[in-house]
Amino acid sequence: MTKNFKGTVCGIAGAMAYGTNPLFSLPLFKMGVDLESVLFFRYAGATLVFGIILKLMGIKLGLKRHEILPLFIMGLLFALSSQTLYQSFFYMDAGIACSILFTYPILVAVFQTVFFHQRTSLLTALCILTAVMGVCMLYRGDGRTTLNTAGLLLVVLSSICYSIYIIGVDHSVLKNIPSGKMTFWVLVTGTLLFFLLTGCLTRLNFFPMTTAGWINVFGVALLPTVIPIFFINIAIKNIGPTLSAIIGALEPVTALIIGVLVFNEHMTLPIAVGVFLILVSVATVVGGKYINKMIRNFYKEAIKHLCG
Repeated sequence: MTKNFKGTVCGIAGAMAYGTNPLFSLPLFKMGVDLESVLFFRYAGATLVFGIILKLMGIKLGLKRHEILPLFIMGLLFALSSQTLYQSFFYMDAGIACSILFTYPILVAVFQTVFFHQRTSLLTALCILTAVMGVCMLYRGDGRTTLNTAGLLLVVLSSICYSIYIIGVDHSVLKNIPSGKMTFWVLVTGTLLFFLLTGCLTRLNFFPMTTAGWINVFGVALLPTVIPIFFINIAIKNIGPTLSAIIGALEPVTALIIGVLVFNEHMTLPIAVGVFLILVSVATVVGGKYINKMIRNFYKEAIKHLCG
């Protein structure tokens, strides 16, 4: 098995697994489980499983003193991103919410330009405009009613938090921490946060007593949390972050398919066009270097043939 094949397969598996977020969270909400309780089970279960995996792999989890505060801050941002995304499910279809969330690579490009003075190419600017058009298409998806504004703002906040998390990791001491160890402590921070938000479990309004309950609790901790982390890390090491991010377009596609097939969410032509615009714009931003390289090579070959 080649590195490219292994990385691609793992990237696809990780992206599709992350897109199953609605598959287990929505049934728990329908059972009457509140938001903080669902997220506590998700983070606590993921922390336990991921911690066992890291221990079996022999990865040390100790932290240096100067790493604790940055990890705590990034963990809070990561957890807030999860909370606002899940909260948006109460206001809009989960598939649409996940599609809007996928604009985070573009937000990263914008923040890098504004705060770290990285140049924004014309291609990136056009992609940002295209993504905004896509969100506008989703905002008035059925041609008659608009998406709930509160839900849209929650998804945007989720995307902003995740974008700041990515930039914060890249521009702090956390950049030198092994990804497995860093992810484990981010999950621990989320677990502690939702432990407190459930009143140290005194306001935990659910404990899985049925088979369906256990399946959804185990599923939300494993499939959209542990598995994506594990496989996406493998993908990044084998094919790099750029191609891994492009493959990540399967995340909202998976969420949309689950929403339509399992939860009878609506799919109209404007929604499909909006999702397509977002996916294309994000893939183009992430893969811009490859696209520019292909264009340059094309022009060089064309000039050679014309002059030769």
